[in-house]
Amino acid sequence: MATTTQQVIYHGVGRRKTSVARVHLKLGNGKLVINDEEYNSAEEYFKDSVRAKHAMEPLVVTNNVGKFDVFINVEGGGLSGQAGAVRLGIARALVQFDENLRPVLREKGMLTRDPRMVERKKYGLKKSRRAPQYSKR
Repeated sequence: MATTTQQVIYHGVGRRKTSVARVHLKLGNGKLVINDEEYNSAEEYFKDSVRAKHAMEPLVVTNNVGKFDVFINVEGGGLSGQAGAVRLGIARALVQFDENLRPVLREKGMLTRDPRMVERKKYGLKKSRRAPQYSKR
């Protein structure tokens, strides 16, 4: 698959809530590009160290921080859903790179798609379950 002129790119698609992340990993020196914009760290995009750590956790767990150039295209949802989608995308791309990383990622729950979605609003209610305030008189 790899030739001498071009480098192999590993990719994975991650989804969470309504977010979709397409992640491409290329052996390199740790460059991070999110939505065609280069960032020094994930915190710059996710605006929060907790979400940034959550998104980049597969690289930390497998000791691959700085070994890959990470190209991410993420859309939909909010920053929390996007962080979860990026996490799953990176984990899937790492498994494509090295199948031996699967048990480590599986043990940490990084290869499982989070199935939780927002419950739809029902008629007669204010939200999905919140009923209007009851008035006796």
